Amino acid sequence: MWAPALNILILLLISAVAILCRVFSVIRYESIIHEFDPWFNYRTTQYLVREGLYGLWNWFDSESWYPLGRSVGGTVYPGLMSTAAIIYWTLEKLSLPIDIRHVCVFLAPVFSSFTAISAYALTKEITKHSEAGLFSALFISLVPSYISRSVAGSYDNEAVAIFALVFSFYLFLKSVNNGSLFWSAMASLAYFYFVSTWGGYAFMINIIPIFTLFIFIIGRMTTRLYVAYSVFYVLGTILAM
Repeated sequence: MWAPALNILILLLISAVAILCRVFSVIRYESIIHEFDPWFNYRTTQYLVREGLYGLWNWFDSESWYPLGRSVGGTVYPGLMSTAAIIYWTLEKLSLPIDIRHVCVFLAPVFSSFTAISAYALTKEITKHSEAGLFSALFISLVPSYISRSVAGSYDNEAVAIFALVFSFYLFLKSVNNGSLFWSAMASLAYFYFVSTWGGYAFMINIIPIFTLFIFIIGRMTTRLYVAYSVFYVLGTILAM
């Protein structure tokens, strides 16, 4: 009877570990943005917070790609900046003022905890065993290759895109298992968010058709997969455009 509560407690502890092992640089030194691309993303987020989404869309940054300049609105994946800006605006509405720099610095560690929870849900959806889901969450929270792209201050696209990738796969598989229009639509919305954050969305929109084709070839095509794939591919592609 204590198993569900224990699973939740362990998952929360894993999420906490995912955050804590990524904020060492802040504890050891200070809250600062690392590397070149994260600094550009930080400047873009500052502009977005100051001028709004419409201002970002029309922003021509003469300081980037010198001496040509850069039309930022049409050459960035805005999901990362929009996520940070929405969090900043939400905290402001809740009378919790915080510098946008701190939001950007801590965004990746916080989203790594969301990735761990998504990995738990994905694995549990596949195996139907919560223990396997907990191991999956633990492994993804500690894998060095992911840590390197999600430490505090690494304000790059992967900071939120890896979460979007895992969460989109989870929702798609859930829609396949249920044959539900609702979950298919949710998977499409998650994919839309993924597209807005990272060019790696091509991986997902390629692997799912390959998976569906393979299922069709081996003769295991079902109405549930037909519904899930049709809604996801059509709606997801429209949203991605």
